[in-house]
This record gives sequence, structure tokens and C-alpha cells, in this order.
Amino acid sequence: MARILGVFNNPQAVELALRGLSVLQDRNHTHFWLCTEAGAIMARELRELDAQAPPGTMQCIACASSQPAYTQTTGEDRFVADAELYNVPELKEQYQLEADTSTAVLQELLERAQLHAQTVDGAYACAFWTREDAADEEVLYLLRDVLGLRPLCFAHASGGFAFASERKMLAAMGFPHAFVLEPRTRLRYSIKEDQLQFLKQEAFSLAPELTETEQHLKDDVLRMLRASIARRIPRGEKIGVLFSGGVDSTLLAQLCKEQNLDFVCYTAIVDDPAFKTAEDLRYATRIAADLDVPLTITKIKLDQLENYLQEVVPLLDDVDSIKVSVALPLYAACEQAKEDGVATLLYGLGTEELFAGYERHRRMPPEAVNRECRAGLLQMHERDLYRDDVMANAQGISLRAPFLAPELVAYALRIPAAYKLAAGVDKAMLRTIARDLGLAEAAGRKKRAVQYGANVMKALEKLTKRAGYRYSRDYLRTFFPARNIRLGALFSSGKDSTFALWLMQKAGYPLECLITIKSRNPESYMFHTPAVELTDLQAEAMGLPLLTQETAGEEEKELEDLHAALRAAKQRYGIEGVVTGALWSSYQKDRIERIAGEEQLKVFSPLWHIHQETELRLVIDTFEVIFTAVSAYGLDKTWLGRPIATADVDRLVALNEQLAKYGRRTTGLNIAGEGGEFESLVLDGPLFTKKLIITESEIREEGEHTARLIVKKAVLQDKSAHHL
Repeated sequence: MARILGVFNNPQAVELALRGLSVLQDRNHTHFWLCTEAGAIMARELRELDAQAPPGTMQCIACASSQPAYTQTTGEDRFVADAELYNVPELKEQYQLEADTSTAVLQELLERAQLHAQTVDGAYACAFWTREDAADEEVLYLLRDVLGLRPLCFAHASGGFAFASERKMLAAMGFPHAFVLEPRTRLRYSIKEDQLQFLKQEAFSLAPELTETEQHLKDDVLRMLRASIARRIPRGEKIGVLFSGGVDSTLLAQLCKEQNLDFVCYTAIVDDPAFKTAEDLRYATRIAADLDVPLTITKIKLDQLENYLQEVVPLLDDVDSIKVSVALPLYAACEQAKEDGVATLLYGLGTEELFAGYERHRRMPPEAVNRECRAGLLQMHERDLYRDDVMANAQGISLRAPFLAPELVAYALRIPAAYKLAAGVDKAMLRTIARDLGLAEAAGRKKRAVQYGANVMKALEKLTKRAGYRYSRDYLRTFFPARNIRLGALFSSGKDSTFALWLMQKAGYPLECLITIKSRNPESYMFHTPAVELTDLQAEAMGLPLLTQETAGEEEKELEDLHAALRAAKQRYGIEGVVTGALWSSYQKDRIERIAGEEQLKVFSPLWHIHQETELRLVIDTFEVIFTAVSAYGLDKTWLGRPIATADVDRLVALNEQLAKYGRRTTGLNIAGEGGEFESLVLDGPLFTKKLIITESEIREEGEHTARLIVKKAVLQDKSAHHL
């Protein structure tokens, strides 16, 4: 197990890398490795690495691990990985590889352009720093396993490009607003050009649907699950199984017993005299006894819970009560396993998505079930896998999910919905398999989320009230003071303000309101004006209150109206800070900071000095965005009113290069549009519970390269209806 990072195009690359590694000092890593243009060095302690690190380098990659760091440098290729591959022997035979370790196998497959996501069974995140002969340039590739079992984040700003396993590592390196690399995307970074490309790949087709008999399908699933478990067991080691007495963990325990493995089951719950016995404890105790398998129980007293929260909340980098309530028993179980000398835990993650285990699956028409299963599965890297990996890694535990073997995932997504939701019962096929193995009680147990089955949510609610808070998230912020600031977001309807507030919300900050300044001056230097009237609908779609302040838009005087709006938001919603979507414009940022400072409000600009092309690519990858105005050479009315796609960003990049080459402008085109080249409107995205639909509009041209979209009518549409 390892944590990896890198810094490029920064004269303090090594210093920043060492800062990132310092975040990991409490995790008992015993091997540190760093590679620069000058070569690689290895040390057993971080201070030794610091003493040996060469000065004056612009690029580096590094890692920290609890085992010898099998990072590789061969010729001009430099490679670092956080990797556990479970089918190394099969890969060696299939591709005639010389490598023997997970990291070396990954590197050899990459060098030979033979790394195919669904043939590799394992968890990995890696960085490949190489020279491409065709382009005659040095490039960096970042990639993850197809499901995102191992985390990887990146940032791209005026301080260069950086990546790391965890967000907190990047924050320590001076990149506080990191982006998660989507697992089905391979990132290519041109070091010379300081430019990113996102190379997407498809994963897990739903067609053709399997037509075999139910018994045949069950036999195949069981065969694949047995094989997956066998591949995930370190030879000669005692392992653990996270155990709740539910159908998933009971199946794993039974199959481990079948294979005569040396293992112990782990259950962690909150125990308090005022609570009923935790449901997970009742089932786990009884079913473990029936199976005759060893069970270790961790009982957390209510008064001990805050000690765990002090560890879990900062590790998780989040104050969401559901995430914390799921993470806490996992952390406690991993802690106990570490104390017992167990380094590998199996758990049942993935069955809800693969075999239709949620209420939403039962409400869908049969033809939509597998599509929804796949959608949920492909979101697990942010919803579940980052949380679980960080909790386990903090204890030095390798957490492995047998149900998420690529072969089994690809197969399960093609099983007809009728076998997954028979007679309205969720995970029907998995329950039938369990009954066939004699696990009737576990097969019949209704789904109970761990936060409730382990009494964690109930305990959290009790502590919240005891501390005088109404909401658990406010109580949890006391364990993460940096996130305990109530924010209002300056909101214009466009991409930058929307992206900025989304980043702050993802980081765990409480967003109390949106603040919109409606300027009557279409040429305002301070405030976005096209389609700003649609912020009412967008606010409704996001479920946030909107405070609107009108201004005549007279230069400098409009700042008085901004001041009034911030004062009103502070009085009405109790905000302590304000979010801006500023990218590079000091004109806007400086004035907002001055006005906010007069109201003792802290200003957050998460997009400040982000690479402009990267920002636009990330925006359109996250939100549905249209242009509502254009005013630049090379642009015209055909850009208006339609969703902006990756190909459009490519066209803007090419136009920028063309303009710069022929001297149309000394700096080319501002690809993010901050120079007024275009204005944008966000129609949909992860913040929106409803989608904004434009039902009536017209385009007004003011010249060959100047045009505006006038939105006459727009409505909100339920996203589920739109999806179906």
C-alpha cells in the first residue's frame, strides 16, 4: 500500500512534494521515494529524504509506503503507483510479461500499450512520466483502475500541475481545491506546453443481456465470486472479513470457510444503555455462531465516540453525517484488525449496485434497472470508495472488495432485472444463492444500512443534541474547524460561479444562500449580465435561497450595491464568508475582497489562477453549459444555445493558437471566457435537483463575431422524468 504524488512546472517541486508527504507522517510509512529530472532517491524516514533531495528541480514524483517502494525508473521512463493487482500470474501469462510485482506489471503493460482496464483485476492509481517519440516531448499520464478503488486527485493552476492520492496532501502542497480524476479517464499532461488532455474510455456494457437459465446465472456468479475471493487472499496470511450478518458479508464468510482460509470476522457498533442492541450486533453474533466462524466485536461507548470523530472527520475531509456514520465503524474495525496483526480485510461493497439492492431500483421499470445499476456503480469512486480507502489506509489495512472484480461486475450488469428483483425482493439472485448455501437467516434479512445497523447515526444525533446543535453536520464541523464557516455564493447563472460554489459544497462548507447582482448595464466590468434573470430558477433547482440586489451598473458605484447585498446576506442568513468564481481578474477579486472585508466576511475563490483550459474542460465534464453571448474573432452565433462539448473546447484551443500565431491578439483568446469572449449559462449538474429547460429564445446578432441569446421563457423539469 502506498500514497503517491507529483509536482510539475514549479521551481519548488521537491519542497512541495515533501510537504505533501509530511501529511502522512502518522501512518507508519517506512519507505519514501522521490524521483526528479536528476534521478531517484529512497529513504526509510521522511527527514532522510528531505536531506538528500536535490534543489532547483522543476518536476518530481514521489511516494510513501509501508512496504519497499517498487517504483521504477527505466531509461527516460519514471513510474510510481499505489497498486495491488490480484491476477498478476494470469497477466504475466497472457501478455508474456517479465515483471513480477503489481507496480512493475502495470509499468510494463503501459510501456507496451497493453493496459486494458477490464483485464486487470486489482486496485491501482499510477503516474507514468515518459517521453513520447511521436510528439518528441515529455508527458505525464495519470490513470486509475476502472472503478476507482484507489484514489487519485489533481490540481492545475499558476503553480503548475500537481497530483496526489488524497486531497489533504494537495492542500498541504498549496493546492487547496483538488479535482478527483474520474476512473474511466486517462489524464495526459504535456509538461512543455503545461496542457491537459482527458482521454475517456467506456466501461461495462449492458448488452447483450444474458439469456441463460437462472440456475446457470447463479452458478456463474458463485464461481466468479469464489475465484475473486481466492485471488484476493495474500498467501500464508490471516485475513479479516467485515461482518454485519447481512447477506453480503455472510456469503463472504461462508466462502472463506469453504476455502479453509485462516480468517476472523470483525463487527463494530456503538453501544449505549439508552439504545436497543445494535441490529448488526444481534445478527452478526448469531450468524457467526451458526457458521462456526470467529467473530471479534468492537463496542464503542457513546463517551468514546468523540475520540473517533476527532480522527475520522479530518481523515474523511468531509462533514456529511451519512459519510461519517459509515466511515466510523469501518475505521474502528480496521483499528482492531491492525491491533490483531491482520493486514487484509474483505468486505461486501458493490452488491447494492450489481444486484439492485436499493429502493430506487424497485421503483423503476425493468428495462431501466441495469442502466441505473451501472450509473450507481460508476459513481462509487466518490460516494464510497474514497471514504473506505482513506479509513483503511490510515490503519495500514488493505481493504478488498471481491464483488467488484471486473469479470463479475461485467457479468452481473447483464443479468436480467427479473432475476434481481423477483417478487419485489431486492438482490433476489444473491439471496437465492445464499439460501442454496444454507444461509437462510442472512438471506432473509432486510437491508439495513451500516449507519443504522451499527447505531452510529442514532449516537450521532444524541451527541448533536447534547452539544446544542440542531443538525449533525453543524456538530461535525466542530471536529473540522476549517469547514465551520457559513458561506454565501456570488452567483451569476454562469459556469464559473456555479463551479466555484459546487467545489466549496463538495469540500464540506455550509452554503446558506446565493447572492445575485442584477446590473442594468450590459457592459458592466464587475457583474455578468446575460441570462442573469434565470438565477431564480437555478436557485430553486439547487434548493438554495436567493438574495437579489439590483444595480444601475455605474463603475465603482455598483460596489455600493454589492456592499448592500453582502450586508443583507450576513444579516438574513448569518454568512461568515463569500464564494466567488474569479479566475484571473484582479479587478473583480480585489474589489470583492475589499467590500467583503468591510463586512468581516472571508472570501473564497477556489478557481483563482486555475489553468483556463483545464477549468473549461472540467466544467463541461461536470455541468451542462451553453453560451449565451459571444464577442470575439472566430466566434459567431452558431456557438449559442447548444451544449458545449469537448470538441468545442478543442476548437477554442485551436483558435487561440491561431490568433496568437498571426498576431490578431498578443495573448490569443481567453479560453475560459473571462475576457468577455463569451458568456455562459448552466442548465444542469450535480447541484441541480431539476434541469433548466429553455422553451423559447432568439438570437440577436450585433456583428459577424458578436451575438447574444435572448431567453424569453424557461422552465424547470424533473431530472428523473428527463432521464427516462
